[in-house]
Parts: sequence; structure tokens; C-alpha cells
Amino acid sequence: MRISAVLLGSSCALACIVSAAAELQSSVSTQSYPGKPIRMIVISAPGGSTDILSRGVGKALTDSLGQTVVLDNKPGGGGIIATETLAKAPPDGYTILMSNTSHSVLPSLHSKLPYDPVKDFAPVSLVALTHSLLLVNPSLPVKNVKELIAVAKAQPGKLNYASGTTGASAHFGAELLKMMAGVNIVQVPYKGTAAQLTALIANEVQMSFVTMPSALPHIAAGRLRVLAIGSPQRSKALPDVPTVAESGLPGYEVINWYGVLTPTGTPKEIVVKLNSEIRRIMQIPDVKERLAVQGAETYTSSPQEFRAYIKSETDKWAKVVKFSGARVD
Repeated sequence: MRISAVLLGSSCALACIVSAAAELQSSVSTQSYPGKPIRMIVISAPGGSTDILSRGVGKALTDSLGQTVVLDNKPGGGGIIATETLAKAPPDGYTILMSNTSHSVLPSLHSKLPYDPVKDFAPVSLVALTHSLLLVNPSLPVKNVKELIAVAKAQPGKLNYASGTTGASAHFGAELLKMMAGVNIVQVPYKGTAAQLTALIANEVQMSFVTMPSALPHIAAGRLRVLAIGSPQRSKALPDVPTVAESGLPGYEVINWYGVLTPTGTPKEIVVKLNSEIRRIMQIPDVKERLAVQGAETYTSSPQEFRAYIKSETDKWAKVVKFSGARVD
């Protein structure tokens, strides 16, 4: 019995030593973070708005942290492939994800995802917001949202709108408008923003929601007419364009958000450090200016605020998805 007690005591002591050593090692690695390059997974292909934003943030973080931030584009599944990759990555702060609004929409579109959209991720910070513009072909005899709704009500099912990937802002921006206005406008899906714009310019469809960076050149050239902006406030880039909300649909809001996530289990100290650096670099005038050229506005948050924002967006889009009847499974 005495020998067993001694062995037990020795085992406990050894376990305590091992545990203390592990905690010390973790503390040291956290304090020296980052000690190697950071991989930033991007949910879109090169050239898209998320990719462009990621490159700007990645470069600024590289300069700030003293370690290279390497972009890893993993398009596909509306963001599922990239997000699943992050969920399976080691929670050590060396793999992060630049996500966007699709993270809030996918749970309602799919009955089963290869990850838990809440439990598997630790939000770091919002990074930026971009505006969606409600565009129409100039041949459509409407000059504002009220006139568009009037035409849609007078001719149910006659108007068509172009959408890209199911679940993208172009899709559910229009579905939210349909739900709130009580109109029947038919979805016509296309493969990406370029195809959407081509169809709208050719008058294959009469309207579409398109992100500002892609839409501005066509508006300036007179190929498309902008009726309103989906954000709750007007944009500095287009101060004379009213919001959908002030144009007859109070409460309407479609914003494309971009933010950084890490895997659940990432040390809190690392999440806090990443959050601090992101919030700092997004206030650098040069960074803000480069994003503004792309039609994006910097918008950061605490990890807790970002988590709450994702939840509110997920709840909102769940209602719209249910109304639209859209499913991807």
C-alpha cells in the first residue's frame, strides 16, 4: 500500500510538472507569436472582391507583424471548401480565414455542412463592408425603387433579376426586396458578377444587385442605371444615390461584410493580438484609401462584437432563405 501511494504521488508530481511545462511552452509560443508565416485562406478565386481585400489586408499585416501572410485561395461551394479547411486547421494562429457574408447564409441553404458554423470558429474582427447597388437596364422606365415596385406589382412574374452564386448578395438582396415589397420578380442565375453585368447590359434581365466596385464603370458609362444602395446609409462614393430603406422599404439592409476567423481553440492571447493588429492597420490612411478605391469601407470590431454580428446576420438571412425556398442540397 505504501509503495502504491508513493508511486501515485510520483505520478501526480510528474503530471503536474508536464502540465506546467506545457503551459509554459504555450505561454512562450504565444508571446513570440508570430514566429513563422501565417496562412490566410480566402474563400474566393483570385480577382474577386474578397481576394482583392485579402491582398490588401495581408500585405498590411505582413508589414505590421514582421511575418509573411501567405494567401491561399480556395474557391468552391460558395465558401464551404475554404471554411472547412480552416475548421480542420491547427488552432495555433498560423491559419486564418478571410470570410464574408456567405458564412451567414450557408447554414440556411444547406441541411448539413461539413463544419459547425458557430462552434468551430473563433471570430477575430470585421474588416470591411462593401455596398450593393440596385441596378436596372436603362430601357426599363423606372427612376427609383417605388416605381420599380409599382411595375413589379402591375406585372407579376414579368420582371427578371440576375443573380450569381446561390446565396450571394445579388441573390438574396433581390429576395429580401421581394419579401419586403410583396412582389414577384423571377431569379435568373449566372456564373459570377461579370456574367450578371453582361446579361443586364444586354437587357436579358431587367435588374440586379451588384457590388459597387464592379458596377461603377458601367454606371459612369451610362450602360446601367442605379436606383438605390442596399446599405442603411448612403455611400461617400455615391452621395446622391438614396438607400433602398429611404426609398420606400424602411428596414431594408444588404451589406457585404468581410472578416477574419480562426479555428476554435486558438489561444485567446493570439486572437486578441490579431484583433489589435487588424484594427490598427485598418485605420492607416493608405490602407483605407486603397479599400475606398475598391468601393469598400473599413469597419472593425472586437471578437465578441463580430460573433454577435454573425449571429444577427445568420438569423436575418434564415428568414429570407425560408421565404425564397432556396436550397442547395
